[in-house]
Amino acid sequence: MNVVCQNRKAFHDYHIEETIEAGISLLGTEVKSLRAGQANLKDSYVLVKDNEVFLLNCHISPYSHGNITNHEPLRTRKLLLHRKEIERLRGKVAQKGYTLIPLKVYFKGSMAKVEVGLAKGKQVFEKRDKIKEREAKREIARAIRNRG
Repeated sequence: MNVVCQNRKAFHDYHIEETIEAGISLLGTEVKSLRAGQANLKDSYVLVKDNEVFLLNCHISPYSHGNITNHEPLRTRKLLLHRKEIERLRGKVAQKGYTLIPLKVYFKGSMAKVEVGLAKGKQVFEKRDKIKEREAKREIARAIRNRG
């Protein structure tokens, strides 16, 4: 599995309840840009509309050796899922507070895939508690390391 880009901020801002692997419909120059590692998932999200799933605000840079047929960087891209998965996701997103967030883009064999997470937003105090907990673990590890 060749990871192109990850959305690390999603794990800080959201509780990820489950993940789903989805295919992505791309143009030729988009695939070449992804292979070059020129993608960004910051501020991107997934939308379920009319029994179809779309990836919005995902920035894939134009291919450097492309010509006038190069793709638009922020175009809406269709995600490929089975009908049952789409219906299940639609039901879960209808619940208050849930959203779909792309977590990473990667190649599995020759196919480009997107890992989509069903997420629930964290409150500000939850983020602070997580940071305090992480710093406490670092302090404990540092004390043990220096003691021995």
